[in-house]
Amino acid sequence: MSKLFLIIGLLGASFGINAEEKITDPLEITVHRSPTCSCCSKWIAHLKEHDFKVNDVVTTEILGIKAKYAVPKNMNSCHTAIIGGYAVEGHVPAQDIKKLLNLKPKVLGISVPGMPVGTPGMEMGNKKDAFQVISFDKDAQYKVFNSYEAK
Repeated sequence: MSKLFLIIGLLGASFGINAEEKITDPLEITVHRSPTCSCCSKWIAHLKEHDFKVNDVVTTEILGIKAKYAVPKNMNSCHTAIIGGYAVEGHVPAQDIKKLLNLKPKVLGISVPGMPVGTPGMEMGNKKDAFQVISFDKDAQYKVFNSYEAK
């Protein structure tokens, strides 16, 4: 009997979704950004390089977009993207967006608050600040979704 449970367990594990698994189909993402922001265009290029289909919405009402999608003020950055019902705030690496979509946590979104040097779209030579991707939910609970070391 225990062999049967082992086989069932192994079969179940082989059909699981790996949170880091590469998504092969283009993912549609809507990016809301200011018309004067140049780093936003660089982040959009990063997304396209990682198989995202980007709907680029240039707006002067970026604060209204952040409020509409309940992005907390302490999580703010320069642009807000929407994908799969989640808000993605700031210079979040593409692989973390894919991880979010695979895991489907009960959060409103993820953010890289501020504009850390070395994040996608904020490259400045070889310099890279340490930064964290933070998830946030409707109850203002924050958790580290991923961490990156300085280089």
